[in-house]
Amino acid sequence: MAPDPLFCQLLLVALVFICLILHIGWPDPRRPAPQTTAHPDQPRRKHSKEPKPFAGYIHKPICEACEQGLDTRPKAPGSPPPMIILTRGRRRIVATSGHFCPDHDCAYHGWLGRGNIRANGHPGGQPWHQFPCVSCQGYFSETHGTIFHGKRSSVELIVRVIACVAEGMGIRGTARVFAIDPHTVLGWLVEAAEQLKAFSTYFLHDLHLNQVQLDELYAVLSAVRDGDMRAAEAIERLSRSPHWVWTAIDPESKLLLSVQVGERTLAMAQAVLHHISQLIAPGCVPLFLSDGYVHYLTAIVTHFGRWVQPPRRPARGPAPKSRWMPLPGLLYAQVVKQMRREASRRVWYASGGGPRLGGVWLADPDGVCRTAQSQPAPAGGGDQAS
Repeated sequence: MAPDPLFCQLLLVALVFICLILHIGWPDPRRPAPQTTAHPDQPRRKHSKEPKPFAGYIHKPICEACEQGLDTRPKAPGSPPPMIILTRGRRRIVATSGHFCPDHDCAYHGWLGRGNIRANGHPGGQPWHQFPCVSCQGYFSETHGTIFHGKRSSVELIVRVIACVAEGMGIRGTARVFAIDPHTVLGWLVEAAEQLKAFSTYFLHDLHLNQVQLDELYAVLSAVRDGDMRAAEAIERLSRSPHWVWTAIDPESKLLLSVQVGERTLAMAQAVLHHISQLIAPGCVPLFLSDGYVHYLTAIVTHFGRWVQPPRRPARGPAPKSRWMPLPGLLYAQVVKQMRREASRRVWYASGGGPRLGGVWLADPDGVCRTAQSQPAPAGGGDQAS
């Protein structure tokens, strides 16, 4: 009997199916696991939170005022000229001890109370006296060197006009109130500013200060405070505007040390610190406080630094170059305002003198260094002086 072809095909399929099941379901012999050498886990390098030492500058930072040799300190006078005592004539009743001869070629120029100034009366019916100098035989008006010199307007009018402008009244509005020309008001204001600058230069020198606060301001901030402008718009205008007002103040006596207008650059920071260094007494190194502007550190170290020779490491290596380092008693702190979830926080980034300069430390006027702290801002949200 011949086999059925269909049965043979079914049997072949069944055998193949059984072989597949046995291959899949039958457990394979265990292979020996490859031996791997265990390497210990390398710990991740952690960045140190300690302040990095201030390496100093190989070259002293450039200050244009220092390069030009601008020294605004008052020069010490030489020996005083002899006292002049006149025994002839009647006794003088006009006080002239507060005036000096303005002639630079006169031997009594700049000297007060040496008896060389006399009073001649009121020439031409003017309200001011005429003072002659018996040394050089010259004459000058009582108002010489003041904003009242050569003006026919009364002293009361000039003082009231300048007071109105100082209180914030516009030049044109002041001119309309006092019925004078706006150019006259502007001229008086310029002369008053020059007189104030000369007055400050004469009296502000050899100051002994404990603290100096530095800041740069811009008028657009008032619009943000009043709600007329958003903070984003103000920042955009600030970034492209060159008009900044740089200020320096002594927070203890409220003495305004310097006010300058210019761009927000390193050159302006150097100019402000140069002016402050001319006002401070020799050997006085106050505590400087500022915002987070990066160029303040360079400007401060430029005017309150010295050359230091680093030690040789190793002992037989080449001698390292001298570096411009801050003075040992220099203290500098930055007050940085950070915004977190619409809540402002005040963070102190402070620096002490010597190798700690540039680190994150809090230094107080007594020279005590503590770790940086965060303090909540005032309830009003304003930026108050610390």
